[in-house]
Amino acid sequence: MATKRDYYEVLEVDKSASEDDIKKAYRKLAKKYHPDVNQGNKDAENKFKEINEAYEVLSDKDKRAKYDQFGHSAFDPNSFGGGGFEGFGNFSGFGGFGDIFDTIFGDGGFGFSTSGRSRKSGPQRGSDLKYELEIEFEAAAFGAKKEINIARNETCTVCSGTGAKDGSGAETCKTCGGTGEVRHIQNSPFGRIVNVRPCEQCHGEGKIIKNPCTTCLGRGIVRKTRKITLDVPAGVDNGSILTLRGEGEPGLKGGPNGDLYIYLKVRPHKIFKREGSDLFCEVPVTFAQAALGGKINVPTLEGNTDYSLEEGTQTGTTFKLRGQGVQNLKRNTKGDLYFTVKVQIPKKLNEKQRDLLRQFADASGENTGDLGKSFFGKVKDAFGK
Repeated sequence: MATKRDYYEVLEVDKSASEDDIKKAYRKLAKKYHPDVNQGNKDAENKFKEINEAYEVLSDKDKRAKYDQFGHSAFDPNSFGGGGFEGFGNFSGFGGFGDIFDTIFGDGGFGFSTSGRSRKSGPQRGSDLKYELEIEFEAAAFGAKKEINIARNETCTVCSGTGAKDGSGAETCKTCGGTGEVRHIQNSPFGRIVNVRPCEQCHGEGKIIKNPCTTCLGRGIVRKTRKITLDVPAGVDNGSILTLRGEGEPGLKGGPNGDLYIYLKVRPHKIFKREGSDLFCEVPVTFAQAALGGKINVPTLEGNTDYSLEEGTQTGTTFKLRGQGVQNLKRNTKGDLYFTVKVQIPKKLNEKQRDLLRQFADASGENTGDLGKSFFGKVKDAFGK
């Protein structure tokens, strides 16, 4: 099994990185390794998953604190009972120190008392769910309500999750006495050795349902498709993850539900490109508009707006419209819109247009070759020839 890389190393940040640093690093890497950009590239897909996993932990203050203290073990379900360390005194996955020594050395064979408690008998948290949602560019910029259908297990309403028919309930297993486990004791030169196994009669539950619910067949849960209304906040971006607490799989035996993680994919826009909260686009203008200046129409996400172009504007010049970008997720501000002017040269001219341009060229002195002389004069100066 491959060893997980350090989450800070994955996002290419220091351990002292701020929340903004982590977010910027995540956005940069998510764009680079997104599956849409690297179609068919399995390494990029795995890298994208690794980046999202690292960001999910380091962007959450509580999870980051646990990770800084215990590393990957904090979230390894196989490390000390799942969910990681909750403090050095809580080894819930093993039922306490007593069960560890009970299993190895025997029931009190070395002076250790045992709790006899099985982890399966307690409440268990439900599993988390993942859902990928594709949204429009405008929905990411302005926010939107979206309805999604999630197939998940839910508590059976007929038996209220007990699994028993008509409220008949469950009986304590006579084989294990309700503990959910059976112990076989063997004497050895080192003392008594206790072999603990789940009870085969009740499958480790400690209880037996003799009259199972006909709807859920005694499982206490049923499979349903649930419609959920999701509030997409303004300013989300491609690769953003929304967390819906408690909307995952149901917990068992009174345990809390898991969470639902929404992975967002934003459709590209026909005109705009986005970098953080800023937007970028190109605006075509005619030769006359660039030369004479005047009002031009500039597209924004909220419709066209007028902009006064300066006389003699050169192609490739970039202008800024303040506050016409995308909402910032953390601050109540918007980014800016940058548009670059592209002068369109007509490909077909009629005779009148040609005559007018020739007159313009004559009046400008273009036919004398002055512009060419000026350019080559700069070249001569630059190279000292």
